[in-house]
Amino acid sequence: MSEFTFKEIDEEGLETLKAISAANSFNEWMYDRIRPHCSGKILEIGSGIGNISEYFVRDKSNITLSDLRENYLDFLRKNFQNKNAKIINLDIVGPSFEDYLANLNEPYDTVFALNVIEHIERDDIAIKNIYRMLKPGGKVVILVPAYQSLYNTFDKSLEHYRRYTAQTMSSVISGAGFDIEKADYFNAAGIAGWWFTGSIMKKETIPQGQMKLYNALVPIFKIVDKVLMNKVGLSTVVIGRKPE
Repeated sequence: MSEFTFKEIDEEGLETLKAISAANSFNEWMYDRIRPHCSGKILEIGSGIGNISEYFVRDKSNITLSDLRENYLDFLRKNFQNKNAKIINLDIVGPSFEDYLANLNEPYDTVFALNVIEHIERDDIAIKNIYRMLKPGGKVVILVPAYQSLYNTFDKSLEHYRRYTAQTMSSVISGAGFDIEKADYFNAAGIAGWWFTGSIMKKETIPQGQMKLYNALVPIFKIVDKVLMNKVGLSTVVIGRKPE
């Protein structure tokens, strides 16, 4: 039996996404981190309310946004449907995936998922299905929470099955047939806040005030990542390429 039961309305997740939506500097930092690896026909898995999607739409990328919850899809339709972004209901590991794949006219050049794979019990199936949606030579870009030792009340309330290292995420991606192009970390400064608020204070959602403060300090945190050469971070980022 699965550890978590699917919720049609994910209140904790929605509250967290809304708190993060106000952190424009943080969101653009994440976007800047993955954007160089995304090109051509792009699919975002688990777009949520579009915190990162908006930057791709702003820059007129050929992007399809997706989610499996109708309340998130409503957000996406309201904010992006009239801005040349395609929006679809997609469950990457659900029974409807085979129908979607059968009707996919042209494979994608890039598929990315930011803070999504940790919500999926069978992460191996998710990555294998992403492989099937990509053109030969296409890229997968995955960002997930790092270090199982940091698993706390945040992770539990957000229904994270696990956290990863660059090595363990790379293993899942290479196991699906991808060649690993890059594997490192993002947002080292976030570790202390995540640990203190989730492990010590036992909070279940990210306090908006804390997120606003963090957002204001992003210029400093970017420097921290550069100094540490992305060898440690609250998240790990792995880029894979489908062989030609």
